[in-house]
Amino acid sequence: MTTLTKAPLTPLLARLFEEAKAAASPAMAEFSQEERDRLLRSKTDYRDFYGRLKDLWLAVSPETGTLLYMLARGSGARVIIEFGTSFGISTLYLAAALRDNGGGRLITTEFEPSKVVRAKANLREGGLVDLVEIREGDALETLSADLPDRIDLLLLDGAKALYPEILNLVESRLRPGALVIADNADFSPDYLERVRSPASGYMSTPFGEDVELSVRLG
Repeated sequence: MTTLTKAPLTPLLARLFEEAKAAASPAMAEFSQEERDRLLRSKTDYRDFYGRLKDLWLAVSPETGTLLYMLARGSGARVIIEFGTSFGISTLYLAAALRDNGGGRLITTEFEPSKVVRAKANLREGGLVDLVEIREGDALETLSADLPDRIDLLLLDGAKALYPEILNLVESRLRPGALVIADNADFSPDYLERVRSPASGYMSTPFGEDVELSVRLG
């Protein structure tokens, strides 16, 4: 048994995925597909866009969550940075891996206050809140200082257009062999061009339909 496969986390995740499946955000219907794609790629309108979607779960899939747990657990991660907490589903998977790795620290960031409240409640219910620090605010500010010296894993799952900027903030602290997982990275072509470049210092490949998986080479 692992933290991921027993109570309280197993029933909690099952319930949260059911809630996420049933939830709908009327605000999303306001945007055409073209406008939605433009806003997802925008480096200037992201706060207003995501603020209007504050009730939308934006959760990873159960499969991606399990992948996050496996990568964090298999790499022996002890220090994790997450960009984009939302309601904390991906945070639960990563924190579970830390618990099963013997402990550690997860710093995650979310600018929507109502989501921070929900994420903290979910982490408390899952028995993992002691491993997690949630920084409330714009990640360009919250991740610009007071980071650990050595980071084992970075999850990018916030405003897609900011993936290169967030990587800039964290990159110097990524240890050799550190993993970088970017969800929905197709909306950040600049990020993909960077991590896939032979001169980037990463080895990177698409994984499944939604995830770009990269390893820091040095």
